Amino acid sequence: MTDFSKLPYQRPEYDRVKHQYRQLLAAFERADDPLTATQAALLIAELNQRITSQQMIATIRFSVNTLDAFYNAENDYWNDYGPKYDELVADYYRLLVTSPFQEELQRIFPATLFKIAANQVKTFSAKNIPLHQIDNKLTSRYAKLIASATVEFAGETYTLPQMNKFSSDPDRAKRKAAALATTQWYVAHETELDEIYDQMVKVRTEIAHNLNYRDYAQMSLDLMNRFDYGETEIANYRQQILEQVVPVVAEIQQRQQQRLGLDKLEFFDENFVFPSGNATPKGTADELVAAANDFYHELSPQTGNFFQMMISNHNLDLLSHHGKQSGGYCEFIPQFETPFIFANFNGTSGDVDVLTHETGHAFQAYQARDTNAWECIFPTNEGAEIFSMSMEFIAYPWLDKFFGQQTLKYQYNHLASALTFLPYGALVDHFQTEVYQNPEMTPEQRKATWRRLEKMYLPNRDYSEVPELERGLYWYRQSHIFEVPFYYVDYTLAQVVAFEFWQRFNLDHDPAAWPDYLAMAEAGGKQTFAELIDLGHLQSPFAPDTIRNVVAKIKTQLAGISEEQLR
Repeated sequence: MTDFSKLPYQRPEYDRVKHQYRQLLAAFERADDPLTATQAALLIAELNQRITSQQMIATIRFSVNTLDAFYNAENDYWNDYGPKYDELVADYYRLLVTSPFQEELQRIFPATLFKIAANQVKTFSAKNIPLHQIDNKLTSRYAKLIASATVEFAGETYTLPQMNKFSSDPDRAKRKAAALATTQWYVAHETELDEIYDQMVKVRTEIAHNLNYRDYAQMSLDLMNRFDYGETEIANYRQQILEQVVPVVAEIQQRQQQRLGLDKLEFFDENFVFPSGNATPKGTADELVAAANDFYHELSPQTGNFFQMMISNHNLDLLSHHGKQSGGYCEFIPQFETPFIFANFNGTSGDVDVLTHETGHAFQAYQARDTNAWECIFPTNEGAEIFSMSMEFIAYPWLDKFFGQQTLKYQYNHLASALTFLPYGALVDHFQTEVYQNPEMTPEQRKATWRRLEKMYLPNRDYSEVPELERGLYWYRQSHIFEVPFYYVDYTLAQVVAFEFWQRFNLDHDPAAWPDYLAMAEAGGKQTFAELIDLGHLQSPFAPDTIRNVVAKIKTQLAGISEEQLR
């Protein structure tokens, strides 16, 4: 393993790579025996891994500092050349799934690689390369705009992630003022945000139509590798959330309103949960990392050794600053077998959420690193999120290391918020579905669509004191809608599965829970979402009673915590 800051980056020379690739593809296609075919395929896989790793390093370093001139230029390079490399990979995948030596190839590569390859063949066309280049540039434009944002508030200058901390400030006037200040930044950039997204929708729709998909929503099923379910299952799942989760969320918010002594729970009150203040982690970023290190050493030898490696190799970039992209993520660089965690700490309990969440991703990828198909290290997105969201629950017995006497308040809010998230996550998916099924909508119609759906999934959300949001602007804040379309229902599916692990670890104290989690982590992307669930002895979130059962358990758990205990 290598210190992340010292990982070598060198921009590949496309023409040289293309020549090498074509030679290997020709050898693969000409192979007249299994040994020659598998040797050629392994060499191509190794080349793919090297190129992908260089792209990842450039993308990560650009996200850490979008103002860095060198990596800004590298980001531009990958925006242009990434689709060209994708064309080479698509040619390889086409040969892989049509090779006469399927039996031998499937002995050396995971079965899921062939599913991924088949979808890549379906969703890629050289005709679309210029459109993918435009889409990449639009995505970077959005990312740079958000990363460059600053808000003047209370005599200081803050980034958008830093402004989030004021949403849980005990001073209601400050919460409202912060909400208005943040909203005004989005209003000031409304025209540009609308323009970016409008172009994205048109470009992505043209990509889908060029491949004979009905629309980009339909194409997304293959792009997201939804192997085990389709549009009907997703729509039915969203309906279950509407019927079984939305009413319970209303009860949780009613209890919150009463606890806070408010006549009405405004939008800017939603993140402030306790009159005495929300639970906040104790210590600096370094101290939180040290507490996490203690937790992971106590959890298991595997997690302890892993997290110590993450610290020693500087694979954590956690502090928010001007020019840094928003959000949090985990990446895994296959050439160097190293994960990387990116976050924007802001002094709230969200710092612990993101640290445990992204560590769940990183640990899973590290456990699954022993594969010759880098595409199968992480599972598909809804499978990958099981590990991150479950890790947040696995941390419960150690939360006193972060929160001390405020631990119960954190646990209550974390569990309630996880349930409250499901309607919002379904809303984001439903919104994108309607947008891409109706790509001719104007920006104003899209905002109206958001607000209409928002009233279905979040019926108690009150914007009367932040009137600009009544026009349907809130979705501007959800970067996934711009940058990774349709990557959001995945979080909700994984959250439902993670609730099962919450129960097994914290209520049932099931001795098989950790071995099951570990077995799933090691399998990683070598199994589909449904196969991972079966491996972990869990229930599918699509099954008729899964949501109903987990919601009932959570309601009981929350009801068992008295208001006296939450003071």
